[in-house]
Amino acid sequence: MSSPQCAPRSGAAAPSAPPKDRPAPGGAAPDTASPPGRSAYFDNAKFLATVLVVVAHAWGPLRDSRAVDAVHLLVYTFHMPAFILISGYFSRGFTATPHRVFRLVTTLLVPYVVFEVAYTVLRRSVAGDADAPFTFFDPWYLTWFLVVLFIWRLSTPLWQALRWPLGTALAIAALASMTPGLGTAFDVQRVLQFLPFFVLGLTLRPGHFTRLRSWPVRLAALPVGAGAAVFSYWAVVRMDDEWMFRRASAQDMGAPAWTGPVMTLALFGCALVLAGCFLSWVPGRRTWFTPLGSATLYAYLLHGFVLKIAQWEDWYALDRLHTPLGEVGVTVFAAVMAAALCTAPVRRLLRFAVEPRLDWAYGGPRSRADPGRDHPPAAAPVREREHAAAGGR
Repeated sequence: MSSPQCAPRSGAAAPSAPPKDRPAPGGAAPDTASPPGRSAYFDNAKFLATVLVVVAHAWGPLRDSRAVDAVHLLVYTFHMPAFILISGYFSRGFTATPHRVFRLVTTLLVPYVVFEVAYTVLRRSVAGDADAPFTFFDPWYLTWFLVVLFIWRLSTPLWQALRWPLGTALAIAALASMTPGLGTAFDVQRVLQFLPFFVLGLTLRPGHFTRLRSWPVRLAALPVGAGAAVFSYWAVVRMDDEWMFRRASAQDMGAPAWTGPVMTLALFGCALVLAGCFLSWVPGRRTWFTPLGSATLYAYLLHGFVLKIAQWEDWYALDRLHTPLGEVGVTVFAAVMAAALCTAPVRRLLRFAVEPRLDWAYGGPRSRADPGRDHPPAAAPVREREHAAAGGR
């Protein structure tokens, strides 16, 4: 999620990459082919996480199969936490200067409004929901991430000022999970329950990702991932997957209040382990999909139109889609669609909606330390430079 586009915009200095003639930590070769100021590793991570988002949404109508339902549960355990953690990592350099706040509004809130309107029009015209309201306070379907990320980024200076930011965020998430009646405005439950992953990202440094990509961690990730898949197959018929969405309290799901904090901590641990397994195997080198990682917001916001039309037009009613071969076909189609929506032609065509250029509307102060367009820092696998700041918008 960029997604969500998670690519930061920062004027701070970036950590330097390892020397070209020296292997990067963890046995991975250094990223020597990335454009200046960008990290192939994080572009790869963003793209792969976005593919998981698109594929998981495509699986929704196929969950009459226990196997698909189990994989869906497994992916939902970690794919958004991983994306949010990366978003937090790239928000470390965010400062609430007038120019940065303005850019935050234009890169997150403006697309949020545009796509809330677009999806409402789609619901009215294709789904036949003539009463679908034009509301900007109750995000629908995909757009919640934009407004939630906006709120988190604005709060970044506060979390960086706290002595125990992660513990505080976990306490807030636990309390939210046992507090019904918070309402749906700006998806406040998600704001609070997903918050620990964003705050954790704020505390990470390049060296953490270097160690994560070491071979001992990579090899350990294989049995852990396999065990998680087996557990998901067992658990999918025994638990409410609504817990994964973090959009309701325990009482709203018909569970006792005390289960909210317990599940908050348990799912945080599970998501962290599985996100680590996923990130440990993300390629560190430049690949064919590395350039697509800078445009993941396009795939995130646009794929919903295709999938919702497919559902409303009953394309999923085809019996052959509910076979193992059909499920594989849907998976491949969703992955290819995610990649296609990140390509240059799509970006040129729809940049006005996804990445609007509104610098003409800015009338506040500028400074040389707060440039108009920033770039993500080169990061893992790199040597840790604790004194170097990574970016945010």
